[in-house]
Amino acid sequence: MPLSPRHLALLVAVTLMACSVAACGTINEKLAAGLTDAIPQWAGGLPADAPPRPGTAKYDEFMRERERKRLEPTVQRDDAGQSSPSALDAVH
Repeated sequence: MPLSPRHLALLVAVTLMACSVAACGTINEKLAAGLTDAIPQWAGGLPADAPPRPGTAKYDEFMRERERKRLEPTVQRDDAGQSSPSALDAVH
């Protein structure tokens, strides 16, 4: 059965649409990496206190600071911030 010009045009159109949809995935992957940081928090973007992305200089600095805080000894809290032992005895 020979292809009519109409069928050939339809086949080309469907092929082009399928290729363009497949290309959207790779384009969107590259755009999403840069555009998501520009979305404000009220619109669903990252909060202001979110850690930096891995692979950046800020991320390395963030991880060094986090490790430093983990290794430093805990500061003794003053008695005003802690509950009294008698209150804890009543709970248990």
